[in-house]
Amino acid sequence: MTMSHTLPTALVDFADPHSSTAARLRHAFGVARQHLVAHQPDQVRSVLQAVQAAAAQGAWCVGHVRYEAASAFDPALQTHPADGPLAWFAVYDAPMPWPDDAATPAVHLHWQDTCTRPTFDAALARIYSAIAAGDCYQVNYTAPLHGRWQGAVPDGAAHALFAALQRAQPGGYAAMLHAGDEQVLSVSPELFFDWHDMPGGGSILARPMKGTAPRGDTPDQDQSLAEALRTSPKERAENVMIVDLLRNDISRIAQAHSVQVPALFHTQALPAVWQMTSDVQARTRLGTTLADVFAALFPCGSVTGAPKAQAMRMIAELEPMPRGVYCGALGVVYPTPGGGVRATFNVPIRTVVLHPARADGVVAQCGIGSGITMDASPPAEWAEWRHKRAFVERASQPFDLLETLALDAGRYRHLPDHLARLQTAAAHFAYPYVLANVQQCLQTLAQQHPTGLWRVRLLLNAQGQAHAQAFALQATPTPVRLQLASSPFAQAHSEFTRYKTTHRSHYDAATPTNPAVFDALLYNEQGQLTECTRGNIAALLDGRWVTPPVHCGLLPGVGRAVALREGRLQEAVLTLADVPRVQGWAFVNSLRGWLPAELV
Repeated sequence: MTMSHTLPTALVDFADPHSSTAARLRHAFGVARQHLVAHQPDQVRSVLQAVQAAAAQGAWCVGHVRYEAASAFDPALQTHPADGPLAWFAVYDAPMPWPDDAATPAVHLHWQDTCTRPTFDAALARIYSAIAAGDCYQVNYTAPLHGRWQGAVPDGAAHALFAALQRAQPGGYAAMLHAGDEQVLSVSPELFFDWHDMPGGGSILARPMKGTAPRGDTPDQDQSLAEALRTSPKERAENVMIVDLLRNDISRIAQAHSVQVPALFHTQALPAVWQMTSDVQARTRLGTTLADVFAALFPCGSVTGAPKAQAMRMIAELEPMPRGVYCGALGVVYPTPGGGVRATFNVPIRTVVLHPARADGVVAQCGIGSGITMDASPPAEWAEWRHKRAFVERASQPFDLLETLALDAGRYRHLPDHLARLQTAAAHFAYPYVLANVQQCLQTLAQQHPTGLWRVRLLLNAQGQAHAQAFALQATPTPVRLQLASSPFAQAHSEFTRYKTTHRSHYDAATPTNPAVFDALLYNEQGQLTECTRGNIAALLDGRWVTPPVHCGLLPGVGRAVALREGRLQEAVLTLADVPRVQGWAFVNSLRGWLPAELV
């Protein structure tokens, strides 16, 4: 893959670890004056020493340390042989301003699992046995996703994908680095460490991330899941295990009695999941070096388990390939006023590595994993992996936000509801939304179609540009025929179900192939009815019309919202077992209204 010479070779967009309101460290970097690379374990420390020396002399260094570099600091830490440089840093004279936001080409990547459910269950069974035998008490088990380009690869594909990843996973500690043959695109939310070394003494902060819960389908459910994460004995125990490990690691470079845990069990909202973090901080001893910091902490305990050596030994047995940059460290080392050096590194989770295509066409890799304790449930952990991968799936398939409206005699039906829903989706996906621009787009289309009934397709792209088209709408003969889906709808709780977008492959796969059937009636993996592929569902049960609540996993349609507001519908959980008792069915959406239906 080639890269335009006008594009930066590195981008760093890091939060200030000490203040949520402070400005972000946000810089671009051009042509490096030097590259510092370690290929063998005995070269890693010298590279880190050279990085610190360069920063002390005014340079900025951006780079990564591979997970497989662990043995450079402790021979007891076992890994697979590395598949690339153990450490790679680019040295720059100075940073440049962040490049102007510009339209980036669409990128299309298709991701495939490398870990099957039977393999996953077998690995967890081995971890349970090891924990029961007292060998360890937590193991972080991971597997890579493999990505292939779909269609032609545009110029600047890495930068375009990084921009999409940042939209999918905003904030945190994001960095892009062209590191030799690899391009590392990280949008990690996890701080590994922030070390500030000054002539009079240094300080260090680590913020391990351990404990995960999915985001909710409604605000109430979302807060309930966050509270459940905060108070879960399993998740708190898992977090404390790693906090204790980090406290012990940091104590190796800390001044006596200075190690503290000022924040414990903080819940952080990410687009697809809630994560639990804790802070461990200390004053570092005089003479501590960057190599000493890595020797004490690397790899981060949150991505190994505990005790670290035993957990890493099991990881090497269970995982068939090296992790690479994933679960290593990626960051920036730079000078500070007064002769100091500051080093901030993330734990490169939520990270994509692009490399030259292999014979099998794989050009990208992205690791997914979770910490396994004795209390871990295989179905719950498998679901957690699915939630964690949502960020890369969102970034790899360009999509627009979508609203489908009825334009009747020049007037839009339920327009305020549609605009409110579009604004909510735009906020969720970090798409720019300017109400006046959307309204102007719709007004222009309405002026072009002053009479008749039209189906209007309103799109909002990632740059905030609105576009609308009108199509003649014919009356729908009723009753419409519905067919129960043949299998559970696995994407019921996906953000692409909760919000309406052009990314509809999961719905398309469930659409009936029989032209005599109007739509499919979907149900989630718990056997709860949810919706149809193009609208919501209403059922007459026990003398009242009811519709499934949003927390069952569905798109909250505008037609459904209107019917609820008017009192025509009430929310109630419906299961497959309730189907024989239903006295009547209706298909409901804003475009076609309330359509009597029959289930065939």
